[in-house]
Amino acid sequence: MSSSSPRPPTPESPGSVSPAAQAITRRRLAAVAGATLALGVAPAGTHAYAASERGFKPRRRRWRRPRPPHLPAGFTDTFRSRFIDTGELRLHAVIGGEGPPLLLVHGWPESWYAWRLVMPALARDFEVIAVDQRGIGLSDKPQDGYDTGTLAGDLVALMGALGHDRFAMVGHDTGHFISYALAADHPDRVDRVALLEVPGPPGATPSPPLFLPEPINNKVWHIPFNRVDEVPEQLIREREDIYFGYEFAIQAGKKLPEDVVRYYVRLVSNPDALRGSLAFYRAWDATVAQNMQRATRPLTMPVLAIGGAASWGELVGDEMKLLASNVQSVVILGTGHWVAEESPNELLAALSPFLAPYRDGSAAARTPRPRAAAASRSPG
Repeated sequence: MSSSSPRPPTPESPGSVSPAAQAITRRRLAAVAGATLALGVAPAGTHAYAASERGFKPRRRRWRRPRPPHLPAGFTDTFRSRFIDTGELRLHAVIGGEGPPLLLVHGWPESWYAWRLVMPALARDFEVIAVDQRGIGLSDKPQDGYDTGTLAGDLVALMGALGHDRFAMVGHDTGHFISYALAADHPDRVDRVALLEVPGPPGATPSPPLFLPEPINNKVWHIPFNRVDEVPEQLIREREDIYFGYEFAIQAGKKLPEDVVRYYVRLVSNPDALRGSLAFYRAWDATVAQNMQRATRPLTMPVLAIGGAASWGELVGDEMKLLASNVQSVVILGTGHWVAEESPNELLAALSPFLAPYRDGSAAARTPRPRAAAASRSPG
């Protein structure tokens, strides 16, 4: 007897399955699949399939906006989800608290929700505005306008619509780059700015070499990948949990909870949201050109550079000292890239003395212009 596996039957070979038998098999499989799906059950790691006598076809699921998990106790007593028309697009922000305005700008691939653990404490002294960038979360997702100059202009328009001529900012990751651009392009609007957890903005400081040591390459390879047209969507779609799950894991010093990562993944699990998430990187050349000009005008307002010791560490402050004349630097121990979620108390301890002069100074006494009318609801 041969040890090789028998050949599968074919229509031309003995033992082939007749068309009638194939049809019966398809109907039986369809019945089983239909019963399984009727119970709401599908094999782990697979997509739901619609069964028919012609075989199985993928069923398109309607994308449902996920609800943010595990908000701090009392969060919705202080904060409301609002949509603000800036004149060119509608931005979503979660807003609450009393005091001078403090704008929080998230990084990639997150949303306003990245700040949830520090927002209640900050709201004791500030009116906290945690925005979804253009293309992200519940904000509008136009086809273009993702260079940092345009993104900074969005936020200036947002704050103007809310009645704030001058404000302080905290920006993380891509929010670092946008906050730097806003401070450089509109210095009269920014009292002070804290920049978190990436080295200097691209084009304003020297670019890294193409070939990097593996630990660094693993943390930055997404940048050239995301810049490519169309192919990233083709590779990521229906595999968002793999791609974005990897990013959250490789950048972390302390692993984020699985349900938090799932929430972020679901936010980008529809075509418009995925395109919007990648669009920042596709405007990289324009941002680099802008930053080369910004680098000729050092920031003069106070700057706080914060790095995670398990991530970019002192490099955040070292590179900002090339671009600003008044830089303080803090490294948070035992922390990776997701500073506000990995070490919220330590981040608050760093921000508090930096923001205190702004809180206590003349900015706190400014009378804001009348606010723009905006829809309001619980954060989502």
